[in-house]
Amino acid sequence: MKRLVHIVSAILLVGTLSAQNIPEALEYTQIYDYLDELATDGVIHINSALKPFNRNTIAALLREAQQKDSLLNQRQRDDLVFYMQDFALELDTMPDYRLYGFENKAQWTDRRTFNLSLVEPAFHYRTDNSNFKMMLKPILGMDIYASKKGVITKRWYGAEIQMDIVNHVSVWGSLRDNSWSGPLIVDAQYLNNMPGSQFTVVKTHDFSDSRGGISVYDWWGSISLQREKIRWGDAYHASNIISDRAPAFPMLSLNIKPCRWFEFNYFHAWLVSNELDSTYYYTETFTEGGTKRHYRPAGKYMAANMFTFSPIRQLSFSFGNSIVYAERSPQAIYFIPIAFFKSLDHLMTKGLGTENQNSQMFFTISTRNLKHLHVYGSVFVDEFKLARLKKSNPEHNIVSWLVGFNWSGWPVTSLSLKGEFQRTNSLTYDHSIPTLTYASNSYNLGHYMGGNSQTIFAELQYKPVRGLSLKINYTCDTKYNVYDYIRSINSEIIAYKPFDERAWQNDIFGFDATYEIFNNCYAVINFQYNNARAFTPSSERKAGEDRGWNADGTSLNLGGDELATYYLNKFTPVYYQGKNFTFMCGLSFSF
Repeated sequence: MKRLVHIVSAILLVGTLSAQNIPEALEYTQIYDYLDELATDGVIHINSALKPFNRNTIAALLREAQQKDSLLNQRQRDDLVFYMQDFALELDTMPDYRLYGFENKAQWTDRRTFNLSLVEPAFHYRTDNSNFKMMLKPILGMDIYASKKGVITKRWYGAEIQMDIVNHVSVWGSLRDNSWSGPLIVDAQYLNNMPGSQFTVVKTHDFSDSRGGISVYDWWGSISLQREKIRWGDAYHASNIISDRAPAFPMLSLNIKPCRWFEFNYFHAWLVSNELDSTYYYTETFTEGGTKRHYRPAGKYMAANMFTFSPIRQLSFSFGNSIVYAERSPQAIYFIPIAFFKSLDHLMTKGLGTENQNSQMFFTISTRNLKHLHVYGSVFVDEFKLARLKKSNPEHNIVSWLVGFNWSGWPVTSLSLKGEFQRTNSLTYDHSIPTLTYASNSYNLGHYMGGNSQTIFAELQYKPVRGLSLKINYTCDTKYNVYDYIRSINSEIIAYKPFDERAWQNDIFGFDATYEIFNNCYAVINFQYNNARAFTPSSERKAGEDRGWNADGTSLNLGGDELATYYLNKFTPVYYQGKNFTFMCGLSFSF
């Protein structure tokens, strides 16, 4: 045992990295957008299929871009200097806010080991030998939505701390107290791309978001225990593998990158089932001589891995698999990082003649080999059989696929055009056992549109000066016949023609203007027109088709305007039903 401890200690003490292995929040869209732009222009190479990036990686990419300064235009150079201030600790220096024109009036610093600043509001500290680094900053923000249907305000406040110890251990944490006032527009059943939440006070839509973790890292990779949001799969609008719409969940994660052309990622997560276990409860003394049972949620877990290969610069392809399983406690067998989880599932369940757990596979490819052009695609496989590929077989495989492109920086500098198209077959992400659905907190972990759906997304973006992003975009979300996953008629349901009759559609035209005043301080303005409406399928109800439910859980067979109203209320918040012009403005410090 002592020998094993010595070997592990020796591995952890090897290496020369001096930056923090702390994930950069996916909400910080500006830095991710900038790195993607540089990668598409051929300046740097990134694995954009797996996010978030850690701050060490981002700092290294910024340093690489600095060394290729001649390949950047003037606005990109200004952005580079700006972002390097935010990652100053990772670059073994201190931020210099004189760049904002505030000189020394808004900060107290010796420019070497500490910096207390009002612009950006933050405290930075590092020892001379960089064996300890710390950043502490407040979090504050508000968004206001206004339309003819009323006003919605979202406000949040909190704080964030990041620490790095002896260049091998990173510790970080943040707390954001959130509150929505006005009509509810965030819910797991709604078909929109808004970040999900689990409200603690439903009446006022309050919730808190605590994230953080601890990571042990070196040049080869890292091992982390963390609660963060992740996104797997290339996408500019919404990923169909693992999206970041669901609330963050705790996970034990492993990252290995031993060489330039190979990377491996794995995590085991504790999901929230939102399903009660009728056999698992606490008993409380509630009244004199009386007790009350408090039923506990059913256990729900997820294990996933992803192998990424980059045989040549600017070309990456990844594949992996995952499993969602429901047990009273985590199963050790799913902590094996390099595993085909479906095979392990058969080992655990087939001998008992019981139902399998819910396993998936996925593939993604990304190429930027043609300068100024990024082309990507991904496939999520929920259930697949070769026999279903035959034309004579009416059944379709339960899969989702997505393709997209980004044409950036040519012939007009700082102008980019993005396009994305996704289709998801019926029953994808679903399961006949509610606890085993591909979801956490009832939010789908894959594409927000769910099964039997299609999304078209297009966006024109222009960056005229440092920190300013102007976007015009269009999104067309379409939901076709709505089916429930019913085990006994599963084969019948997937034999129905997919993308047959529209049940719901939402067309969105938007204009976004975002200006990053100083690091992590956003001013945002958004104008949006949307037209959300529902339809009544002309055909007779098919087995397994959702055409309404009674309060007691029995199915209905609604038709006409009643059915259209049911679909509209099911998939769209009242605030966005019909034709709407919505204005949003916001200001935030951090996220």
